[in-house]
Amino acid sequence: MSALADAQPKPPAFSPRTVLALVLVGVLSFSALAVLSAYAPDLRAGLDPGAHALSSSAVGYRGATVMLEARNIPAVVSRTTPRGKELEGVLLVLTPDAGVRAQEITAFPAADRTLIVLPKWSVQRDPLRPGQVRKAGVASPPATQMLRLFSRTSELNVRPGVSRPQLRGAPGGYMAGTFLPLDAIDRLQTLSGPGWDPVLVDEQGRAVLARSKARPETFVLSDPDLLNNQGIARFANARAGMAVLDSLRTDRGVRFDVTLNGIKRGRGLGRLMLEPPWLAATLCAVAAAVLMGLHALARFGPAQVRGRAFALGKAALVDNSAGLVRMARRETEMGPAYVALSKALIARAAGADRNDDTWLTEVARLRGAATPAELEAEMQRATTRETLAEAARRLHDWRLEMTRERR
Repeated sequence: MSALADAQPKPPAFSPRTVLALVLVGVLSFSALAVLSAYAPDLRAGLDPGAHALSSSAVGYRGATVMLEARNIPAVVSRTTPRGKELEGVLLVLTPDAGVRAQEITAFPAADRTLIVLPKWSVQRDPLRPGQVRKAGVASPPATQMLRLFSRTSELNVRPGVSRPQLRGAPGGYMAGTFLPLDAIDRLQTLSGPGWDPVLVDEQGRAVLARSKARPETFVLSDPDLLNNQGIARFANARAGMAVLDSLRTDRGVRFDVTLNGIKRGRGLGRLMLEPPWLAATLCAVAAAVLMGLHALARFGPAQVRGRAFALGKAALVDNSAGLVRMARRETEMGPAYVALSKALIARAAGADRNDDTWLTEVARLRGAATPAELEAEMQRATTRETLAEAARRLHDWRLEMTRERR
């Protein structure tokens, strides 16, 4: 009994349903990984705590875009370099980092008005709160290097400590007659230089918002705390920041650029295949792959057991011999031997002498059948496979008639 139990086939390690489930989970996981990899830069941009319009950290400008949208003012965060007439009638806001060069700023197509918000704070990532930063101090950029294409020399001045400045519009400027008292500003940063016309100045006459003489469509906001999240958290500062944007913008709204901050939307192959118009081709390819898989699953069954290289038994021997005769094209030479075999079978069935055809000829005459000599002559005349097969069929029927096997 133990031997019979051991001989029974063991069940498979995995059922077909389990294998199918594993395949489906693998395909779905790989597809999700491919999609997330293609859009990974977009997903990571919101967690970057830098000074740009996608950042919700203290030095980011996400709050300014929210305030503009709340006032029904179009506010766009651009991750691509503008082309053609995209900047017509739009206020372009650039928020460069401290290491940005002047050529990178002037490389943008000319807009009706451009506002450059200078950096001021040096920050560190908060390890406990993703997307937030910790203040590390003031790190004003070298203004002459960043703005040298607008003014031969530019200088940034930082007021020590926390103050509550009062901003006024410079006479003859965009904001003439404007009075904007600010809330607490830590170390107010102002701009000066021969190539700048003051637009908004503090109580000491130093420019907070200035206009380039060489390029009148370009403005510079020296202190980012009028627009960043920590600054507009106070109502007076938020009102001043919105007043600056309102004085420069048009009805087409404001466009915040983040490409200078390294957050540029790429056009890789993955994104190309997942967005129109190539999305239709991708879906067709996926559908074709699914149909091919279903077709393969329905076409192929269990693995076929491999048989012996050389079969055993009489049938295999006969098949091999017939194959050799057929390959040698000697079928017609087998006709006389088949006649002799048929006569021998009849003689054995009748108990007669197999070497004497006289009695067989007499019996065929009495029964009205062909004589052995006639059949042998017909077999010898067969020169093709078709005529040989026809003669062999007639010989087979004759044998059945002589032995009374046909009823």
